[in-house]
Amino acid sequence: MALKIENRMRVFVLCCVFLGTFGHSLAQASFVDFQKTNVRVANAFKLKEDTLARQFKKEGLSWPPRQLYIRSFKYDSQLEVWARNNSNEPFKLIKTYKICALSGGLGPKRIEGDYQVPEGFYYINLFNPKSTYYLSLGLNYPNVSDQLLSDSLKPGSDIFIHGTCVTVGCIPIMDNQIDELYLLASYAKSDGEDFIPVHIYPVRFNNPKSAAFLDKVTKDDKAYASFTESLEKVYHYFEKHKTLPVITVNEKGKYVMY
Repeated sequence: MALKIENRMRVFVLCCVFLGTFGHSLAQASFVDFQKTNVRVANAFKLKEDTLARQFKKEGLSWPPRQLYIRSFKYDSQLEVWARNNSNEPFKLIKTYKICALSGGLGPKRIEGDYQVPEGFYYINLFNPKSTYYLSLGLNYPNVSDQLLSDSLKPGSDIFIHGTCVTVGCIPIMDNQIDELYLLASYAKSDGEDFIPVHIYPVRFNNPKSAAFLDKVTKDDKAYASFTESLEKVYHYFEKHKTLPVITVNEKGKYVMY
């Protein structure tokens, strides 16, 4: 009797392992496959996947991608894509894209219709394969900080990284570049990265020309100067460690790094 129970337990455990693995694989396949039902996304995978897979292999990264980190620099007009295999490894730079259009100026977004690109710490919360701007990845603006500091009734919304080189407050890159980013983000989400971080900075803080311009902008704006100081701390932390710190928001809407 004891032997039969033991055998049944083994079968049960094996079934659980199989179903758990199968379920995870199915979840991966279902999200990517659903995205690929759109012609634009299917073409992106067809055109870009082999090249990206080779690049990841060259960098010692697994394919498909597991964890992504995106950061953008307004004044420097650049968007970077970083990747790593797991949370115990440092991120590696995979792509640097030119932001091909910009509306507004330095400073966070605070009200609907100000044409400002937000500044701060966000994550991808929407995949839109049917975007008016080719393909687009939505950001969770307004975040907790924005809700405290922006207009309470009309803070604005619908902030995306997208193709089609036009903008009224989003982050546009070229179509052949959003093809790559959309593909990478789709795979990362499929692997369980539900909150792909996107950090938007006013400038590259270690670029003397950019830093000097920011100093000029914040010289007579103490509130913005304080805001950028909290962003700069996170920037330098990542530059040193190539991993992300814990970031929270205090009762005044200021970012606090741990």
